[in-house]
Amino acid sequence: MAASKPPLLVVGGPTASGKTMLAVDIAAELGGEIICADSMQVYRGMEIATAAPTSEERRGIPHHLFGILEPEESFSVAQYIHLARAAIQEITSRGALPILCGGTGLYISCLIDGTQLAHTSGENSARRSQLREMAAQKGPDHLWGMLNTVDPELAAGLHPNNLGRVIRAIEVYEQTGLPMSEWQRRSKLGESPYNVCFLALGYTDRQLLNDRIDRRVELMLEQGLLEEVKAMAARGGLGTANQAIGHKEFATYLKGEQTLAEATQLLKTRTRQYAKRQLTWLQRDKQIIWLAPDSFESYEQLLIEAIRLARETLPLREGKHES
Repeated sequence: MAASKPPLLVVGGPTASGKTMLAVDIAAELGGEIICADSMQVYRGMEIATAAPTSEERRGIPHHLFGILEPEESFSVAQYIHLARAAIQEITSRGALPILCGGTGLYISCLIDGTQLAHTSGENSARRSQLREMAAQKGPDHLWGMLNTVDPELAAGLHPNNLGRVIRAIEVYEQTGLPMSEWQRRSKLGESPYNVCFLALGYTDRQLLNDRIDRRVELMLEQGLLEEVKAMAARGGLGTANQAIGHKEFATYLKGEQTLAEATQLLKTRTRQYAKRQLTWLQRDKQIIWLAPDSFESYEQLLIEAIRLARETLPLREGKHES
């Protein structure tokens, strides 16, 4: 029965772990196409802050759901699942291998587990405005703390700056009396609609990941992060996109409330915290096959092992996905 399901390779891991390059290299070898699984890379004009793959990094491999929205547009998990399922179907119909790549655990788990999201009694605009005002006055960490109190499982997979989803999860709890994570468990289908191979990168030496995060932040600044933040700030009225890590942290610098060095260090610290939460989320999933880049003698060996696992796990058509 499993062989009749569409194959789906997932390449996950915390930010700066190297999953984007690995996914592209696997795609080149197995005839794959990449589907975004990052809640911020779906927006245009934020490519530096979100570390979206450049045209050079994509190496001619088709990429789906990257930069499909204007920053002013809101975007829900349900919308993502709808678009990602359509992309998987389209890619599979061409005989190619769909490869889901990103670090938004909520997107990945809801998609591959066939989760049907909780239905509430409708939007309470007054309460939503109240929560947004609370975040404006006390900071997004305050709302994330509220969510962590009632749904620590879901909170582990969300960055505090992901305000729209934090608020949504609080609303679900307040309207239904159950945390969103429980709704997700109750609403899962009997089995995944896909034949999944889920690979994730995790370093045995956490300091190596922290060092990679620091280098990425510095590279973002060299690439023009400040100009990108200024351009987004000038647009005003941004929705979910305004919560992207990197934009929040440097907004204080642009207002003269922090030095550049202080804002840079803040971004490094918050990115490390986010990576830790991503790992916490991923470590709950028992189907994940973990690969530690620092346990291989070279990146080439890591790539060979990842390709071997994909071929061994997924019902790839003989010869169809050969390079």
